[in-house]
Amino acid sequence: MVCKIKCAAITGIDTQPVIVETDICNGLPSFDMVGLLASNIKESRERVRTAIKNSGFMIPPKRITINFSPANIRKTGTYFDLPVAVSILMSMGLINCTVDDKMFIGELSLNGDIVKINGVLPLALSAMEQGIKKCYVPIENVGECDFIKDLEIIGVENLNQLVMILTTNMKPPEIKIIPQETEDYKYDFKNIKGQIQARKASEIAAAGMHNMLMMGSPGVGKSIIAKTMPSILPDMTLEEQIEISKIQSIAGILEEGLVTKRPFRSPHHTTTVTALTGGGINPKPGEMTLAHGGVLYMDEFPEFSRAVMETLRQPLEDRKIVVSRANGTYSFPADFVLMASMNPCRCGYYPDRNKCNCTENDVKKYLEKVSGPILDRMDLCVHMNPVSFMEIKSDKEQESSEEIRKRVDLAAAIQRERYKYENFNYNSQLQGEFIEKYCALDRKEEKLIKDVYEKMNLSVRAYEKILKVARTIADLKGKNKISTEDLAEAISFKTIESVG
Repeated sequence: MVCKIKCAAITGIDTQPVIVETDICNGLPSFDMVGLLASNIKESRERVRTAIKNSGFMIPPKRITINFSPANIRKTGTYFDLPVAVSILMSMGLINCTVDDKMFIGELSLNGDIVKINGVLPLALSAMEQGIKKCYVPIENVGECDFIKDLEIIGVENLNQLVMILTTNMKPPEIKIIPQETEDYKYDFKNIKGQIQARKASEIAAAGMHNMLMMGSPGVGKSIIAKTMPSILPDMTLEEQIEISKIQSIAGILEEGLVTKRPFRSPHHTTTVTALTGGGINPKPGEMTLAHGGVLYMDEFPEFSRAVMETLRQPLEDRKIVVSRANGTYSFPADFVLMASMNPCRCGYYPDRNKCNCTENDVKKYLEKVSGPILDRMDLCVHMNPVSFMEIKSDKEQESSEEIRKRVDLAAAIQRERYKYENFNYNSQLQGEFIEKYCALDRKEEKLIKDVYEKMNLSVRAYEKILKVARTIADLKGKNKISTEDLAEAISFKTIESVG
């Protein structure tokens, strides 16, 4: 008799239903696994065999064939250990219950313990989509899926305990999930002195999820502003929380429950293209995907390799990364706020001739490391001057992140209401006909942007970026129409002269 166990395979960050089929028959003793399997699944043959033996069950010396269906999907990961073991025990007649409404997820150790794995959350969500009622997972992974209400998550410690639960209706062990306390953000805008222009640009970037480039000498506060940015980003919707949690679960960095804070990723300038975009033989999320819904901060921007910088082009437009491999094409979400910082020259102090010895040609060569197409994709560009001693010692209380975030949340709520019938939520995601629809200008504003467009010889993309930033500035003020002041402020942040 062929025994079938429902499961799922993770491909990129998506899942596809998989059925593990087991047949035990007379013949020369063998243990074969088929169905386009990665090496870590083929290796599980010995793990499963030994785990079953050390759990007190004897596998008969017969011909065992295990098929992973459908066979045209490549399967990888160690979470298939448990469904394989359960299907073998069912074929041996040791488990006689119905498993049509159950899913089993977990890796087995040699002594039969069920070990924590990555990717439980997307697999559990796949079980819910398949109409499954109970999902058996490693006891350490229960906290990841606790928020799913339409699926009973049962944590199990070892194979023996699982068999007892399935065959004797033994009550599963109760697991108390201790809710994690929300930690305060490490950085707060109230502790940042001066840099009024950069603070304002950060607020606009957060409200509309816009990209931002900061230029300034070493020590002016570029990095601290970038690190403080997550503290003012708008609250996440439930859909955003689930999507970000799925990504972090697959990457193995998800803690208990849903993610409540937007991610902040800051790769070193020596990072590779694959590390940034994701990939590998079995493609995994890269830094751009791990920053999805949050901030990707690239410090010392010109020091990144040209290939890495140019890799940003397509994701900044399409907000996703498509990785093609011989065994399939994988799509990873990459909708993030790009924050980049750079010095005005190689030594970092231009135009201060007391400190900078760079020639004009040196400065030009350094700035040209960042290509025009990448600069064109920056919504906001800010030049940051050194903070004066008077500003450092000033007793004036700076506006806190909490106060700024209130305005950002209001602006984000306005955008979500405006775009409730569209497939996007923020002004930065406006494209094509939607820009003209939602960023309509009156005659006076139309003349201003026309003069700027012709005088500065802007690209169409730069023109659209200005309109989207102006829309966000108006939203922060609670206005329906974009005014001349809003447009002028957006232009001041977009001009390349503002960063050098």
